[in-house]
Amino acid sequence: MASSSVTPLLVTVSILICSIVATSAGNFYQDFDITWGDGRAKILNNGDLLTLSLDKTSGSGFQSKNQYLFGKIDMQLKLVPGNSAGTVTAYYLSSQGPTHDEIDFEFLGNLSGDPYILHTNVFSQGKGNREQQFYLWFDPTADFHTYSILWNPQSIIFSVDGTPIRQFKNSESIGVPYPKNQPMRIYSSLWNADDWATRGGLVKTDWTKAPFTASYRNFNANACVISSSGASSCTSSSKNGNSNAWLEEQLDSTSQERLKWVQKNYMIYNYCSDSKRFPQGLPPECAAA
Repeated sequence: MASSSVTPLLVTVSILICSIVATSAGNFYQDFDITWGDGRAKILNNGDLLTLSLDKTSGSGFQSKNQYLFGKIDMQLKLVPGNSAGTVTAYYLSSQGPTHDEIDFEFLGNLSGDPYILHTNVFSQGKGNREQQFYLWFDPTADFHTYSILWNPQSIIFSVDGTPIRQFKNSESIGVPYPKNQPMRIYSSLWNADDWATRGGLVKTDWTKAPFTASYRNFNANACVISSSGASSCTSSSKNGNSNAWLEEQLDSTSQERLKWVQKNYMIYNYCSDSKRFPQGLPPECAAA
């Protein structure tokens, strides 16, 4: 489970992945394993819908059967409605171990009528502290919306309904580690984090509103699948052709303008602007950005 030692939020949803195989239009039975929750996670509608629930006893979670190295992943989520204060819905990619890589979406719940906070983070070789947080320009509890991650050797792009909200560029040339060697699985969980999630922990979870439920559908991965032996479904020959155009994809001018619009109007926290947090100087990728 992704952890947050600072007030910001993390969520992981859509990721581009290099694949010689056809795009995987998801069936939850085929693509995921429910990993915890004692029946609180359910796969419904012949595998087309997955729900996670949280009550005072436990939350729930699932993970992908496959692990990936680069690609594009989309998932549609409908978040916990009403008074969701204290709850966190996390959707992320992660490898394992003390020097793990991770690409995170986390949705921080709030009181009825107050907006969710979308928290993003990128870990490379075990180091995170790269939080950016956003409000959304719609109610994420009223309907399903698509959360995506494009992950290629040049950059990681977080998008919501096709609109980019964040780009983390490969800055290895200035000494910033970049996730490129460790295969990652997709994870998602719904859990209680009322010690920090809403207004820094001031607002607690109202258990009279339980169970809290988040819903998932339309998982789609165009991805390099990494086998247990370390072999990739992507080959050098597969990197030629339109099916893997995402491997070189960057933001075009229109997407760059949309990114600027989101960051101007909906970004509420940016680690690259938090000089008090980094008294010795902002991280080097901030200057590059």
